[in-house]
Formats: sequence, structure tokens, C-alpha cells
Amino acid sequence: MKKFVLLHYGFEKPTPEIMAAWGKWFEATKPHTVDTGGFSSGREISKGGTKDLPLGPDSITGFTIVNAANLDDAEKMAQGNPYISSIRVYEVRSA
Repeated sequence: MKKFVLLHYGFEKPTPEIMAAWGKWFEATKPHTVDTGGFSSGREISKGGTKDLPLGPDSITGFTIVNAANLDDAEKMAQGNPYISSIRVYEVRSA
């Protein structure tokens, strides 16, 4: 099995319906989940300086790390996600 990180994008104020949909998705992916977490506001640091990153439609708001045989299987898991803006899937490479 390989590991994949699913990055959750977009923020809007949670409603009971949104929370129920997320709960259902997390339960469905639970057998494959290695780790999960959410983010609040953050900062971007670059050569141009530092800027605050408030939560909004373009924010990375959380992640789920899953085990899957390949990128296609990880994508299938992600497709059931009740994302706000989008979800991105990346294979995790070992160091």
C-alpha cells in the first residue's frame, strides 16, 4: 500500500448539513485513514515577506492521509468527499 494525502480546500461557515456530510465521508474512509487534521488561519512566508492566510474559498482547511494501492484508488476515495471548493490528492514519497 502507498500513502496519499488529500488536501481539503475552501472554507464556509459549517452548517449541520455540511457537518453531517463530512461525518459520513470520514466514516466511509475510516478503514483507509492513517491520519486527519484541520487548519485554522496561518501565514505564508516567502522572500517577499510574510502575509496572513485567513480562512476562505482558496484556503487549505484540512488533510486526510489514506492508504491506497494507487492514485486512481485514492482519487475514488476523494470523489466522495463533500468538499467546499475542491480536494487535491498527492502521493506521499518516502524520504
